[in-house]
Amino acid sequence: MSVVALAVDALLPALDVIGIAIGTQQTVDNQLLIIMIFLGLGIGPLLFGPMSDSVGRKPSVYLGFVVFLIASAVCVYAESLEVMVAGRILQGIGLSAPRTICIAIIRDLYSGDYMARIMSFVTVVFLLVPIIAPALGKWILDHYNWETIFYVQAVISIVIAIWFWLRQRETLAVEKRIPFTFSRLSLGLKEIIQHRQTMGYTIISGFVVGSFMVYLSASQQIFDLQYGLKEEFPYIFAGLAIAIGAAISLNGILVVKLGMEKLVTTSLLAFFAISLAYIALFYTGNNPNIIVLLIFFGLQFFAIGFLFGNLRALAMEPVGHIAGIAAAITGLISTLMAVPISTYIGRFLESSTLPVFIGFAACSGISTVVLFAIKRKKAAV
Repeated sequence: MSVVALAVDALLPALDVIGIAIGTQQTVDNQLLIIMIFLGLGIGPLLFGPMSDSVGRKPSVYLGFVVFLIASAVCVYAESLEVMVAGRILQGIGLSAPRTICIAIIRDLYSGDYMARIMSFVTVVFLLVPIIAPALGKWILDHYNWETIFYVQAVISIVIAIWFWLRQRETLAVEKRIPFTFSRLSLGLKEIIQHRQTMGYTIISGFVVGSFMVYLSASQQIFDLQYGLKEEFPYIFAGLAIAIGAAISLNGILVVKLGMEKLVTTSLLAFFAISLAYIALFYTGNNPNIIVLLIFFGLQFFAIGFLFGNLRALAMEPVGHIAGIAAAITGLISTLMAVPISTYIGRFLESSTLPVFIGFAACSGISTVVLFAIKRKKAAV
């Protein structure tokens, strides 16, 4: 899963340089190079999820890495925004295999709060990459060129694929495999839609991921263009990634004691409250001092850190018998929500960070309503 973070975050310091090379017309168009890989991450599981239920987890991961390598070559030779976006979408499709199938592997082996615990530890490793990826991307950019970033990603993905082949056993027994048919995908979709818990937490995940993608795609624009901190950007990004990693690491300890639902409820309310506090203090649109901004971002991301793994685990809990298909469909739904949310909000980030927090507030507010609707229905049942 770490390759996903590498493919996203290592490119951040080079967005303006790549934008010039491929002839983007507006600075905000560079955000598409980050956002569109997530579109691929949402579409790809429709192929790789059912495939992993049919032929096994490991072969599907290998095929995903092959697609990623081909897509990396497309990006290297891109000369227009359209070709680069196509390459990034294809990269996302390829990386959706390890990203989705890792979740299915965990579900094969664990359930309940222990599943959330393992998901937290996996996500910690996933989030260690953003601590170093922007700095790695900037170092490559300073010494070579932006194309080299894609070459480095390709080499690392090959090393990880070999390591996965050597170290990870197949977790789906032959007798539990399901034939890959479109009717099976359709039946899986119908079953998932009928599970209110799965759909509810998937919708919440879509809003949370969408709001976070606004920051992810616009972070270079915020710290470089709005605050003039181009040299400091990799270190700022790393520090904020540590806030998320600390929360996820702590979640691995607390989730067994307190349970997923309690942690999700508390974190979502905190996410909403922090967003409202920023809006109330800086409603004029003038950016605060960088230290104040980092404090608010740090608090937000600490709250978000308790949501990522727990929301996916809660959504997957009722559908473990179709884990591959379920991971694919829930991932697609949340991504199809997140991409337009982040694209729309990102268009307002020309000169102020206020739209980020308005987006945070809107997404967390709607998510809170959905969460309490799930709780009310569960209590009634």
